[in-house]
Amino acid sequence: MMRVHESLALGVPDILLPIPGTDLSKWAVIACDQFTSEPEYWNRVKEFVGVAPSTLNLIYPEVYLGEAQADDRIARIREHMQLYLQNKILTEASGFVYVERQTGSGIRNGLMVCLDLEHYDFKKGSKSLIRATEGTILSRIPPRVKIREGAPLEIPHIMVLIDDPENIVMGPLTAPKASLKRLYDFELMMGSGRVSGYSVDDVGLEKGVISSLRSLADPEAFAVKYGLKPGTPVLLYAMGDGNHSLATAKTIWEKTKEMTKDNNAVLRSPLRQALVELVNLHEQALIFEPIHRLLFDLAPGRNLIGDMERYYRGRFRYAECQSPEEVLAMVDRQKGSPHRIGLVTSAGFGAIEVFEPDSNLPIGTLQNFLDTFMGEKGAREIDYVHGTEPVVRLGTGSGCAGFYLPAMDKSELFKTVILDGALPRKTFSMGEASEKRFYMEARKLA
Repeated sequence: MMRVHESLALGVPDILLPIPGTDLSKWAVIACDQFTSEPEYWNRVKEFVGVAPSTLNLIYPEVYLGEAQADDRIARIREHMQLYLQNKILTEASGFVYVERQTGSGIRNGLMVCLDLEHYDFKKGSKSLIRATEGTILSRIPPRVKIREGAPLEIPHIMVLIDDPENIVMGPLTAPKASLKRLYDFELMMGSGRVSGYSVDDVGLEKGVISSLRSLADPEAFAVKYGLKPGTPVLLYAMGDGNHSLATAKTIWEKTKEMTKDNNAVLRSPLRQALVELVNLHEQALIFEPIHRLLFDLAPGRNLIGDMERYYRGRFRYAECQSPEEVLAMVDRQKGSPHRIGLVTSAGFGAIEVFEPDSNLPIGTLQNFLDTFMGEKGAREIDYVHGTEPVVRLGTGSGCAGFYLPAMDKSELFKTVILDGALPRKTFSMGEASEKRFYMEARKLA
């Protein structure tokens, strides 16, 4: 049975990994919510994987959401899960897994753990030990529930942050890693770097992780750290990536409790826990990148700049730019008010300025307008993308528009969530798309 530390909302997981001999470069696939406007990427992945065992067969890439054969794809996912279990493609490794991911920004360290969904609340204003950092789009949860509900396995891309400036949780695992059992070490597909995993099967190291997390969760130290009133509820874990996946797990857990008459038995269900990777907010290789916006198929007759002028009521100015580089420079050098947001369309490039903004961050200023604009069916679809290239390439397409946003200071994340609640949805991304977590570890749910 899983070792749990309920006061920390933490469980020591029983993890499933591919058996020796599996081509791990084909097994590990990037998070399903990446490259959602680039089906060509996923076509290349499919060609590369071929018939080899792969998490590609166990996930639903969101580029395909809305397809007519959604139920067929979900059925195939379940079939592959059962097949991999029956054919013993997966083998168990009990305990924390220490992860090192090499990216273009350096080495990012992480720790695979289970988090207790009883201590998670994704609603705005939550005071739970585990909290969302961005607004949860409730309409995105039901499709995910349909995929996860009743599945025998979970294969997560969730990354959860801890605010550990002294690196007391994972720092002690780095030096002795040479003495730990190496579970995997390989190059990721599509030039996405390298990943290594080590079994933390040393009792002393495991106890050290628990003790360090207890220090971070100490209520008095927490209040002093953030300059808060004594008794302020502790925020120990803040969502990084995979917010909607964890919200889906929480939704299914709450539904499971409602449908079960034996309350004591259900609390021992594996559905109570979710497998995640903990990452220290202060990792040097953890770069907060902005998430940009794209609009597709603008409604005929709509004047986007005119709509923004009316929405911001005299607090709006638009300046034309000669190149994408000029747009990026204007947006990236801003401080405070006005908020600057880049705009890319087939007509050219420019920078939007909003004076006396109602939101603390430019993303909030823009998203408030976009919510109204999309509610009026101003465009067929909105998408959220990483990196400058797709903003320019797709934003200049016919009937499209791309919005370029600045990055936020990651050191402000925890205190902002503590004081103000969740940030606007899709505020930040931890690294470029290719640096996201790849599916590697799995866990039994049934």
